Amino acid sequence: MMKKKSVSARKASLVLFLCQMISALDVPLDSKLLEELSQPPTITQQSPKDYIVDPRENIVIQCEAKGKPPPSFSWTRNGTHFDIDKDAQVTMKPNSGTLVINIMNGGKAEAYEGVYQCTARNERGAAVSNNIVIRPSRSPLWTKEKLEPNHVREGDSLVLHCRPPVGLPPPIIFWMDNAFQRLPQSERVSQGLNGDLYFSNVQPEDTREDYICYARFNHTQTIQQKQPISVKVFSTKPVTERQPVLLTPTGSTSTKVELRGNVLLLECIAAGLPTPVIRWIKEGGELPANRTFFENFKKTLKIIDVSEADSGNYKCIARNRLGSAHHVISVTVKAAPYWITAPRNLVLSPGEDGTLICRANGNPKPDISWLANGVPIAIAPEDPSRKVDGDTIIFSHVQERSSAVYQCNASNEYGYLLANAFVNVLAEPPRILTPANKLYQVIADSPALLDCAYFGSPKPEIEWFKGVKGSILRGNEYVFHDNGTLEIPVAQKDSTGTYTCVARNELGKIQNEVHLEVKDPTMIIKQPEYKVIQRYGQASFECVIKHDSTLLPTIIWLKDNAELPDDERFLVGKDNLTIMNVTDKDDGTYTCIVNTTLDSVSASAVLTVVAAPPTPAIIYARPNPPFDLELTGQLERSVELSWIPGDENNSPITNFVIEYEDGLHEPGVWHYQTEVPGTQTTVQLKLSPYVNYSFRVIAVNEIGRSQPSEPSEQYLTKSANPDENPSNVQGIGSEPDNLVITWESLKGFQSNGPGLQYKVSWRQKDVDDEWTSVIVANVSKYIVSGTPTFVPYEIKVQALNDLGYAPEPSEVIGHSGEDLPMVAPGNVQVHVINSTLAKVHWDTVPLKTVRGHLQGYKVYYWKVQSLSRRSRRHVEKKILTFRGNKTFGMLPGLEPYSSYKLNVRVVNGKGEGPASPDKLFKTPEGVPSSPSFLRITNPTLDSLTLEWGSPTHPNGVLTSYILKFQPINNTHELGPLVEIRIPANESSLILKNLNYSTRYKFYFNAQTSVGSGSQITEEAITIMDEAGILRPAVGAGKGYSEILFATSPVMHSVRPTFYKVQPLYPRIRNVTTAAAETYANISWEYEGPDHANFYVEYGVAGSKEDWKKEIVNGSRSFFVLKGLTPGTAYKVRVGAEGLSGFRSSEDVFETGPAMASRQVDIATQGWFIGLMCAVALLILILLIVCFIRRNKGGKYPVKEKEDAHADPEIQPMKEDDGTFGEYSDAEDHKPLKKGSRTPSDRTVKKEDSDDSLVDYGEGVNGQFNEDGSFIGQYSGKKEKEPAEGNESSEAPSPVNAMNSFV
Repeated sequence: MMKKKSVSARKASLVLFLCQMISALDVPLDSKLLEELSQPPTITQQSPKDYIVDPRENIVIQCEAKGKPPPSFSWTRNGTHFDIDKDAQVTMKPNSGTLVINIMNGGKAEAYEGVYQCTARNERGAAVSNNIVIRPSRSPLWTKEKLEPNHVREGDSLVLHCRPPVGLPPPIIFWMDNAFQRLPQSERVSQGLNGDLYFSNVQPEDTREDYICYARFNHTQTIQQKQPISVKVFSTKPVTERQPVLLTPTGSTSTKVELRGNVLLLECIAAGLPTPVIRWIKEGGELPANRTFFENFKKTLKIIDVSEADSGNYKCIARNRLGSAHHVISVTVKAAPYWITAPRNLVLSPGEDGTLICRANGNPKPDISWLANGVPIAIAPEDPSRKVDGDTIIFSHVQERSSAVYQCNASNEYGYLLANAFVNVLAEPPRILTPANKLYQVIADSPALLDCAYFGSPKPEIEWFKGVKGSILRGNEYVFHDNGTLEIPVAQKDSTGTYTCVARNELGKIQNEVHLEVKDPTMIIKQPEYKVIQRYGQASFECVIKHDSTLLPTIIWLKDNAELPDDERFLVGKDNLTIMNVTDKDDGTYTCIVNTTLDSVSASAVLTVVAAPPTPAIIYARPNPPFDLELTGQLERSVELSWIPGDENNSPITNFVIEYEDGLHEPGVWHYQTEVPGTQTTVQLKLSPYVNYSFRVIAVNEIGRSQPSEPSEQYLTKSANPDENPSNVQGIGSEPDNLVITWESLKGFQSNGPGLQYKVSWRQKDVDDEWTSVIVANVSKYIVSGTPTFVPYEIKVQALNDLGYAPEPSEVIGHSGEDLPMVAPGNVQVHVINSTLAKVHWDTVPLKTVRGHLQGYKVYYWKVQSLSRRSRRHVEKKILTFRGNKTFGMLPGLEPYSSYKLNVRVVNGKGEGPASPDKLFKTPEGVPSSPSFLRITNPTLDSLTLEWGSPTHPNGVLTSYILKFQPINNTHELGPLVEIRIPANESSLILKNLNYSTRYKFYFNAQTSVGSGSQITEEAITIMDEAGILRPAVGAGKGYSEILFATSPVMHSVRPTFYKVQPLYPRIRNVTTAAAETYANISWEYEGPDHANFYVEYGVAGSKEDWKKEIVNGSRSFFVLKGLTPGTAYKVRVGAEGLSGFRSSEDVFETGPAMASRQVDIATQGWFIGLMCAVALLILILLIVCFIRRNKGGKYPVKEKEDAHADPEIQPMKEDDGTFGEYSDAEDHKPLKKGSRTPSDRTVKKEDSDDSLVDYGEGVNGQFNEDGSFIGQYSGKKEKEPAEGNESSEAPSPVNAMNSFV
């Protein structure tokens, strides 16, 4: 199997760069060419003719144009020049003619009413815009009037007049009650087109005092309300019935004029008891199909897209059982001008002819007038090449000076049309747009297309030459296209060469060379062959190719048209494919595809894998096809088929597949009939009537399927009634007044005979009505028109042919078309649950007003404004859909302390119904977010300055700020907590009377009346003296930062005053972590009953392991976690024993390598110098004693002396690491706290305690001061102190702990 396809240039539809139309040039869409050619202005964008603007917003009058050179713009207002430079409120956008009138900065929209026109001009002409009428929208108030109550007798008619104020544009009228519920309307009570409310007859339930007419002005989004009207109905017995009388229109006849393309609305409202029914007819004709609609309970006739053919007399007839009344409306359809042929731009060469045609129609017929560059053509400068003939301008022998923009104005009493069309006279020498020396490559015997895209004015002539000195190309072996392309239909090897395209006109000549190379086709000279391979054998397919030496081929192998399996058994060679150890899954079709840049060829072969045969090997293959098919026992619905099997080829036949062909309905198409075991050679086949049968048999074994047998003789069964009816019968309306019945047609052989048709029957469900039936041709759809909106129908479809009907079909239920719901949900109530959640309730609408399948309700809600900022923003409406017949829904995600509006709409399959009146609700205040920042500046000996920013989201009215702070000593113990309440209008505070050289931790948050928001924390240190230096901040934990200052050794006894605040309720908050390499200090704030016993739970962050629990000794508010893994993220929380479920929120921290922090240089302290001198003197004395004893020949028992008289201050070196023991301070004799270890970079950290000794010893970190005193630091381990209670006393230094954070 070999396929060949060429991807070289093909014959296709050519994009012609140049074409002629009415002797005019078309400019190619070449960007470089367009930049160089001159072009008169063209208006590309403008505001609408009747432009109603919002008086509260800036007025933007659009005018955009293009041209070469770029046009300049000017404006007229009310027919005179509009000097925008003299009006500070008016600006023109750069490189544009669009005007912006600044109304929002003090301008008055009424002052800019008028008719505006834009002119775009360059050296080639001037284009003008439409007359743009600017009018600000108006929504006036209702005039005050005294309304008397309406006392009406039961059964009489009544008209409640609305008389809305005249607005621009006119308002939308609707009637509601005091509860903002729309008044129900029906055939008896309805609103007229003029907004009045008509009662055909009043009933006692019409008595109410709140008939209110509303006028909604959409442009300004305002609604005006008329004073409520009172109606009181009094009863008289008996109630007199009355025949119909028309309330509107009055009299027996009236006239109506409508414009072509508009919507025609005709109205008849009648009084009478019983309520009259309205019917419409057109005298002397039919109402237009597909464009006629009835509204307002058939009181309004609506015809869309009216034309002159819709003129005529329309009669409305109002009828009840006592009589009838009618009214004839004479309709005349007029037409504003509309285009028949709008003028089109002309590009001409000097000396050429052309025409501009402007044809329009209308009723009355419009007048056509011409302007040149915006000036009436009668007073425009003379042009001898121009002649005006009514709606046509004829140009002859044009010159470059003839370039201009012409305006055609078609107008009658109903409007006008204005079109710009330019005449651009260009004198351009030829240009060739195809790149020079372009190379074309094609395969031999395929077409070659050589491009020569050109432009010139006059239009150049194109000639082609081959070679440098070749003659002009002519003859049947070439095709010359209008766009300059040369086509060689069958390119041969000798077609290779250089081709020259020459373009010339009277202004010059230009030529361009292109090159053609014709390549040899790619061929597969040795194709892969069909293979039958035993399991676990080896298969090899060859694919030897021959190709053009200049083309680089690529060979791709596919299996079953997909990529080869990713399996090392598949070996792809240069010209073959080898499959090792084949298995059953390797069965399939293998294709070799050879691609070059110009063509592609492929060849395929099938691999069949069979079981390994016994010795000697047996060749397995597909069976031979059966033969000698015979039909016997022919009956109307059955026949017996027999055959003789073919050779099974060493693989037993497992089954036979029987197929049939219907020569009458689907000749040439074979269908599956049945299959039988391989041991069976006859079969009884069931047949269908009116089918011309032929049969064939296919044998199947493990290797595969045989070729089909030869067809049997044909057998035509007799016709019969259809056995079955169409399936999938449905009835779904596509319009409110129709029912579309669809079904799946019977297939050809199911018809059982000629003349297949369908009997379609329907009747309205639950109505005592007879079936309506029609017989239709062999189609699958029937449309029933004039049905009521969304009512159930019983439907059935029965098949029949020339011999009779199918069995009685089953009935299905369908519905006529849906229409939009009529009413909005009522009694909409909003219950605000909290500051971010509200629940909305509504009453379900009556199902009959849904007019369709109820799908649910949609709640539209949007934020009006924030009550804290009082600033409006862009309204972004949100929609929540509640499926089914629900009466409530939750509105999540609201913003606290905000004003919202919502409305509710019912939804059916057609769409959404009207919206309920907007419901306003407000969310209460919430707690604020944390202050945007907290900065601590200007540290002094006893004061700090705090500055902060207000919360980004106040979520209410801020009542105050709460500042809490407490000192932290060297062991991370927290001092007393001070709380200060600060007025909400403050943004800074100076804290005085603080301890010098003391670290303080600050907690700061904002409050509303609801409560406190989340807090922000900072740490800072007062300076040791006035020359203290501000240190950089070191972050700690999440949202944690501190500011370090140098400290002073001078003690300061003054403590700040503070006020204790009783906690409002038990809680643990502000859990703070300070982590080092293997430990972390956990601190928290507790508010609640005294004597609470705390515990700390922790674990690895992200792990599912159980929390580890540590009991805190006493009622402390801090704890040290030890034995942590460096560089690991942990989660931690704090709880209180005895308070069920009472614990803090989780915090996350990460251990890491400790970082060095700045230390106080103790080498300069007096007490340290004295101590060092004493130690040096002691060592000197010991050396002298040892020297004397040695000289005397005696031995000094050092070890015995040390064991017997151990110095409490000098501990021996530890045997395990050789480090010195610990020293204790001479004043308080307390052991030093273990607060620092030497990290891997051999930097050393110090304790915060200013009165403890610094560890010292030998090493590279040893150094001398300028006075020669030795400052030693050693990196040996310190022994642990005994544990104190349940908690180790080895609390780290606060400085070291903070410095460990990264």
